Amino acid sequence: MKNPRIEAQSRIASPLGPITLAATALGLAGAWFDDQAHGPGPIAARIDPAHPHLALAARELQAYFDGRLRRFDVALDAEGTPFQRDVWRALCGIAPGSTTTYGEIARRIGRPAAVRAVGAAVGRNPLGIVVPCHRVVGSDGALTGYAGGLERKRALLALEGADGEAG
Repeated sequence: MKNPRIEAQSRIASPLGPITLAATALGLAGAWFDDQAHGPGPIAARIDPAHPHLALAARELQAYFDGRLRRFDVALDAEGTPFQRDVWRALCGIAPGSTTTYGEIARRIGRPAAVRAVGAAVGRNPLGIVVPCHRVVGSDGALTGYAGGLERKRALLALEGADGEAG
């Protein structure tokens, strides 16, 4: 990935596989599983697990996987279009342990006819887990798509105590 704003990266272990973290001076810019769709590829930034945003993200992700954290406080600085950023902000409003639909996200951002575009933006979320795209399900409650894979989506929802039903 050749994003000149990304100044540091690190890798952490998780129960669902290794995660690459990337940060700018302003916040966490990415959190990707190794084999997920739309991953960054090689990142042209120094490896620095002590970078403040990376270190905080690593601690918070560990606490999340340990069941001790429900909401992340790390500053976020993901690169995306204004529409994508609107969708990602809406994702942050989905409570832990609950799910919503792509249609509901479209309505929340004032674009009720943009369900497919919302789905594309959700799929391009560079901040998996931290920006909880795993909490979005199909209109019938089905676990549709997740860039990190449906098994991870099921595991994340189970960790949060969600049943996969929209609500």
